[in-house]
Amino acid sequence: MLKTVVSEGIHVRAAAVINRLLGFEGTVVDDVCFTDTAMVVQVRLRSQVLVCPCGRTSRARYDRSRRKWRHVDFGRYRVVIEAEIRRVDCRGCGQVRSEWMPWARPGARHTRDFEDMACWLAKRMSKSAAAALLGTTWQTVDHLVARLVDTHLDSERLDAIYRIGVDEIAYRRGRKFLTVVADHDTGRVVFVGEGRRQDVFGRFLESLGEDGRARIEAVSMDMTAIYRGAATTHVPHAAICLDPFHVIKWAGEALDLAYQTCREQGVKIAVAGLTPAQTWQKARGALRQPAGQHDPTRTAIIEQLRRKHPRIHHAWRLKEDLRRLYQVPTSDAADHLRRWINRAKRSGINAFVTLARRLRRHRTGILNAIHLQLSNSLLESINAGIRLIQRRSHGYADLDNLIEMIHLCHGGITTSLPTETH
Repeated sequence: MLKTVVSEGIHVRAAAVINRLLGFEGTVVDDVCFTDTAMVVQVRLRSQVLVCPCGRTSRARYDRSRRKWRHVDFGRYRVVIEAEIRRVDCRGCGQVRSEWMPWARPGARHTRDFEDMACWLAKRMSKSAAAALLGTTWQTVDHLVARLVDTHLDSERLDAIYRIGVDEIAYRRGRKFLTVVADHDTGRVVFVGEGRRQDVFGRFLESLGEDGRARIEAVSMDMTAIYRGAATTHVPHAAICLDPFHVIKWAGEALDLAYQTCREQGVKIAVAGLTPAQTWQKARGALRQPAGQHDPTRTAIIEQLRRKHPRIHHAWRLKEDLRRLYQVPTSDAADHLRRWINRAKRSGINAFVTLARRLRRHRTGILNAIHLQLSNSLLESINAGIRLIQRRSHGYADLDNLIEMIHLCHGGITTSLPTETH
């Protein structure tokens, strides 16, 4: 049963305090009522002019009704905003619509502050935890997130992109993948599609339209050919930039094969303070680590390999020289890569001969990445964020919910707490 503040003087002062706490623009608190668990605040608009959500104003009322909105809690009380809302037959949009309210978005049953709080929390914790903190259900939080993404995801985010990156991420066991496309200049996710297939990326490129595809200057990707076909088909003028990380990864894998061959031949090496077995255990780490990060022990191991197994030392030098491809001046990169390929082909080390052939096939994409200074590191960081989203909520049964959360957290949607001042 509702209990209204009795004393008229106290009632006026309480209404003034509540009005200040709510901070709703152009709004007057008429009454404050309490139940055992909730505080119902009855408000009205100061202006008699009706404002349609499209922005057009009118004084012609179509009809009216009373409506309630859930607000952020005050202490241990749930807060409910109650007001008379009018509908206007708007000539601007040609529809009968509910008037714009300063405390809620059009069509919402929660105030702006409640929605902003829910979405801010959903970015940082599971929806169940956010719901428990707000005193609602996770389904409500899920609905608010979907509503925010639908209305605030920048519809013009595709209008100015010209350098993009594409990568895949597994979201479920059984080889279930998502294709993620990001804008290199804003760092935002611009597309998420189900599947790791050429047609998924192709659909995104088609959605850009002819003018949008013409603006694309560069596409970064890893070494797999999944997305390369779509890029060459839909944006043949764009420079394909192959991720430097994967080039160095290939060199590391080739070095591992050479290392394994060396171990099988039974060559013994040892440095001071380590047995031959311990030396070999550290040798692999010394070979894979950049030379500039070696400590004295690993430097001694490399020297032992140079003296007792020059073949694997040569493989290590090739790996280090390939790493320097991304450190030399851009103007020298093409010559450096050409010389490296020739050296690797003449090395006689099968793994590096094979690697030289692979790099020769991908030479243009590798050099594009160097000249344009593009890599897939942005996509890798986004993928790490997606894994965090999944771990936080212990997975998503509905893929659409996961995609909404990706756009919320990485799509450039700004969420702020009601208490933040600007």
